[in-house]
Amino acid sequence: MSEYEWKKKSRPLWSYVFSLIPSLIFIVGLIPVIIVFYFFYRYLHFFEFSTLWHFLLLPFIAYCGAVFLFLSELYITGGIIRLFNITYKPGTHQYSFRNKETVKWTLVCVLYTPFRKFLEIFPLGRIKQTYLRFLGMKIGRNSLVGGVIKDPCLTEFGSNITMGEYAIIYGHIHNMQYETIFMDKIKVGNNCVIGAGAIIMPGVILEDDVVVAAGALVTKGQVLAKGKTYAGIPAKEIVKKPME
Repeated sequence: MSEYEWKKKSRPLWSYVFSLIPSLIFIVGLIPVIIVFYFFYRYLHFFEFSTLWHFLLLPFIAYCGAVFLFLSELYITGGIIRLFNITYKPGTHQYSFRNKETVKWTLVCVLYTPFRKFLEIFPLGRIKQTYLRFLGMKIGRNSLVGGVIKDPCLTEFGSNITMGEYAIIYGHIHNMQYETIFMDKIKVGNNCVIGAGAIIMPGVILEDDVVVAAGALVTKGQVLAKGKTYAGIPAKEIVKKPME
């Protein structure tokens, strides 16, 4: 039997209520919003709509409420992940609820993905970086984290990093043939540029001063040498021809 072939086991009973965990966390994120709206209703009598000003201010209040709800959910879910240190380790893991690392990965995905989608749409740079740090990502100074970070706890950025729009960094790969999930860290050194639309796979190391061209594919476990420029699928070093 291959090392990647796992014996099929019955699903544990607790996994059937697994979806309740993120639901409860999202409910906790609603508490600050409910408290604020209760204050407006109880003490300021704002929602009685007794004057024209109440109707005129209603869209503004609704907008502020939506923003506050988003930030409340963002920081409370991120804070819970950080408080309980819900991170997963590199390796090849059984894609099953019986595997601890897979369970933690699944929980983080359920909590993280909705907010990741919002952060892809709205340019909230500082808020996004703070949230990614809550999820375990290491980010150096003066770095711009654009694009998509699939696995923050497996990703490390140095200082002065520029990651372009639509670039994606993966820390995991599924293999449904063997029912496994492979996870590995990605390390980006200092003064690197990751072009728009580039894809970086698990186990990749970018040494200092590396440039990854737009649309390049950096394959699993690839090491990009210091000061070089890489482009293409798969990514290869661009060698400048000497001037004749």
